[in-house]
Amino acid sequence: MLYSLSILLYSAGIRLASLWNPKARLWINGRKDWKTRYLQLMGKANGKKRIWVHCASLGEFEQGRPVIEEIRKSYSDVFIVLSFFSPSGYEIRKNYDQADAVVYLPPDTVSNARQFLDIIEPELVIFIKYEYWLNYMELMGSRKIPVLMVSAIFRPGQVFFRWYGQRWKSLLHKISHFFVQDPRSAELLERAGVQHFTLSGDTRFDRVITIRNKFEPVEAVEKFCGNAKVVVAGSTWEEDEEVWDHYANIHPETIFIIAPHEVYEAHLRQIGKLFRDNTRYSLLLAGHTNGNAHVLIIDNIGMLSRLYHYADICYVGGGFGNGIHNILEAAVHGKPVIFGPEYEKFREATDMLELGAAFTVSSALELEEIASKLMNNDDLRKSAAEKALQYVESKAGATEKIMAYIQEKRLLTS
Repeated sequence: MLYSLSILLYSAGIRLASLWNPKARLWINGRKDWKTRYLQLMGKANGKKRIWVHCASLGEFEQGRPVIEEIRKSYSDVFIVLSFFSPSGYEIRKNYDQADAVVYLPPDTVSNARQFLDIIEPELVIFIKYEYWLNYMELMGSRKIPVLMVSAIFRPGQVFFRWYGQRWKSLLHKISHFFVQDPRSAELLERAGVQHFTLSGDTRFDRVITIRNKFEPVEAVEKFCGNAKVVVAGSTWEEDEEVWDHYANIHPETIFIIAPHEVYEAHLRQIGKLFRDNTRYSLLLAGHTNGNAHVLIIDNIGMLSRLYHYADICYVGGGFGNGIHNILEAAVHGKPVIFGPEYEKFREATDMLELGAAFTVSSALELEEIASKLMNNDDLRKSAAEKALQYVESKAGATEKIMAYIQEKRLLTS
């Protein structure tokens, strides 16, 4: 009852926020009349095996993407439904061509879960990383629908392992199989009495390697960088940008590429005020640019993973907020990575810090010290870069293990 009430209150809060918040408005509008729309979408399945893949947002999609694309490659008679909880995932990937239908996940009420599953009728369900919806999970368990949890990661403080979390702990036994990222997660599952897991690693390593191997040059950026040393700061928030402004402004000989997490106009203008002698990528393409510019502000979404290729050092944002964004996109290019202090929930960050492939900072002063060391010490920079690349390549192979399980258990064969 408390859980159901919390879902209703959350939905009501989003509805209220939609009056002024664009993301909340997308969340609400994307779920309007969902039953009718989803029935129409599923009418195109034409007897194919139905697979439902669920991601919270864009980051989880990147983890699930290698599995989706390998399934698409290996099985011709499947109909893939991709769902998102967050607008930041759905709005960017709603036209993803490897899925047959891309939808919002309806709020997790008993009624919604029953009707959604009745419409989708999945033969296999794949959830990515950490989405555990009580009503959906319990209903799939009662219907004996195989559910795989991919790139799962667990921490001791999660509700599954608390004295008051027995209802949530029971969900772990309703998942058909876990593919966990690290030994700590495997140990926590064992303590909870769960044996159905594979220590597979994180599918994000497979994804970033694929992206790197398909690298296409960005000619305008390549020309802008010339022979200068380059800093690429990706997925930045205001706090990240503020710790860089002094260093960037006193080093006009260095090229700075700022790719913010959000590219709405007010934020772009704010970045422009922080960094002198700047230009935007759209202006660069149009030929309308400041000839003295050494700071390039990226005013689009989708090219960040290619930008890291041009860096001497990379900075990944989010570490002064809720947590860092994807540092593997930078590391796979063989680049040393810097990030803020909120990184403890990310195993790859702690691993790379221990290896000397990454560096963490908690202030602008620390950032300037680390950046100066890396820029002025070629041996240190190259050593960190090599360790970053070796780390990523050593962790590949999770997708192969997941596909081997699907084939072995004949989850997609009649």
